[in-house]
Amino acid sequence: MPVPRIAIVGRPNVGKSSLLNMIAGAKVSIVDPTPGVTRDRVSVVVDLPSPDGSEPARAVEFVDTGGYGVYAAEGARYDEVGEDLSRLTPEIERQIGEAVASADLVLFAVDVQAGVTPQDEEIGRMLREGRFVSRRTERRLTRRRRGAEGGGGEEDASDSVAPSLPHAVASPRIRVVATKVDGPSWESHAHELASLGFGGPLMVSAKSNYFRRDFLDALYGMLPPAADDAAPPPADLRVAIIGKRNAGKSSLVNALAGEPRVIVSEIAGTTRDAVDVRFELDGRAIVAIDTAGLRRKRSFQGQVEWYAFDRAKRAVERADVVLLLIDATEPVSQVDQQLAMLAQKAYKPVVIVVNKWDLAEGRHGPKGRRVTTEDYEEYLRRELKGLAFAPIAFASATEGRNLRGLIDVAFDLHQQAGRRVTTGELNRLVRGILDTRGPTSKVGTRVKLFYVAQVRTNPPTIALVVNHPELFTANYERFLLNRFREELPFEEVPIRLLVRARKRGERTEEQGESAVDAAVEARADAAEWFEDE
Repeated sequence: MPVPRIAIVGRPNVGKSSLLNMIAGAKVSIVDPTPGVTRDRVSVVVDLPSPDGSEPARAVEFVDTGGYGVYAAEGARYDEVGEDLSRLTPEIERQIGEAVASADLVLFAVDVQAGVTPQDEEIGRMLREGRFVSRRTERRLTRRRRGAEGGGGEEDASDSVAPSLPHAVASPRIRVVATKVDGPSWESHAHELASLGFGGPLMVSAKSNYFRRDFLDALYGMLPPAADDAAPPPADLRVAIIGKRNAGKSSLVNALAGEPRVIVSEIAGTTRDAVDVRFELDGRAIVAIDTAGLRRKRSFQGQVEWYAFDRAKRAVERADVVLLLIDATEPVSQVDQQLAMLAQKAYKPVVIVVNKWDLAEGRHGPKGRRVTTEDYEEYLRRELKGLAFAPIAFASATEGRNLRGLIDVAFDLHQQAGRRVTTGELNRLVRGILDTRGPTSKVGTRVKLFYVAQVRTNPPTIALVVNHPELFTANYERFLLNRFREELPFEEVPIRLLVRARKRGERTEEQGESAVDAAVEARADAAEWFEDE
């Protein structure tokens, strides 16, 4: 039996995203008073404890959705380049409908401080009818699908055709949640929400955590009977997909998942949240994290873009491998270089994905000849010098070209980053390098190596304890890392190098300490230093 799923729906600014963040205990969804911030389905799996602790915790997937009915702030229907944001309405409504259709329980969030509005009543009516998307919207989606399949864009002549979308099904169990019940004075107002016809409301405040415990206990009691609904096993690989606007990140996620899991639009900046999409490929569980398309910080429009940037950075930090999407139809930009630096600073393995290669392949380059993969790879190496070791994959999300190979490369990088080299092998390698070409000062001071060890994996972290760490300049460290990639099994992943001086009173092998003890002590000391950094 799959994990129970709970969808949160409602009009804009009733506190849906705040409610999800409170349940998850983390900043999962972007919270901002601007209507239309949430567009995709943002989900998170949470372990709900039993009310009295007598039963095991239940794994539950909570899904946040966009606010129904208003998809842009007042006076902000058009973005800064004149794109009509109302064109996203059908896709946002489709995402809401998909969330409702696949849910075991729907939480209908209503702002108790605003009271029941006509929009709340309309949403309640749609939930009772078991059809959360209007026929007009469905016809538009049908026309879009037909156009994408080459079947023409004619409108269906009949208005009485029953909806055929997967969310036009019998409604799941529905409960009203009175949000923003910040204290006892709002409890009486919450009872007025029973007029919506879904029974007595659940009360909670994400801001003050008022009634939080009672709310979570009530949710536990409303879950379907426990069976084998254990939390999904940990993913074999987590990949964060980053890139500038309109590079094709959401298209890639949908192509990998095999379904329209996130909204795809030519309107720049459609994706705001970092959306986790889980799928299986060849028996391997993979989580692809779709992130907001970024641009230069000085071009950010409002706080929402800063929140989106923060979610993108968090996605990189929690990923095993980063897929850096490059739009093959456009030159490498400053934003591409900044995103590459973002992955470098996080010491994450990176696959440079040249997307839309089907559109660029065969074009004539600056020298008048047709561009090949070798030409483009040479171009990328010049523009993204900090990722000279990262593999490059040419793909097309819309055509599904080379996607399986792309994932295979990502798995290979993850395995590389998890390898460990013995202390003996490292000592022989590093001593040989220092003897052949060690750093020296202008006055002839030479470096003496006391011990070296790999103290961590993911990323591979190598710690050196020497007599003069100041001699390890940035240039020499680059030389050392390049030699490591040549000799160690880390040829395509970032390596973190830690160099420090010996502590006072610290023993070495030459003073009678065994090689094993030295390695253990080096590992502990470097790990402590690493945490401080």
